[in-house]
Amino acid sequence: MSAHCMLTGAQPGFGNRISHSHRRTSRRFDPNVQSKRYWLPGEGRRVRLRLSARGIRTVDAIGVEAAVARIRARGIRV
Repeated sequence: MSAHCMLTGAQPGFGNRISHSHRRTSRRFDPNVQSKRYWLPGEGRRVRLRLSARGIRTVDAIGVEAAVARIRARGIRV
């Protein structure tokens, strides 16, 4: 799934578009997922993470080492 945050697990939500005539058709609410590279000092390499905007703020708050540990705990290979 491409619109998926590796850290927070945010994924698309689903709902309805409602037209002026009030016809309903299905739509997707995608999270704001962006690809970002971080330097991982413990391994001496860069890692590319697909994170939502909230995930990027979380990495800024807890640090990249702790964030990668959480991602690996979820079973995602980094």
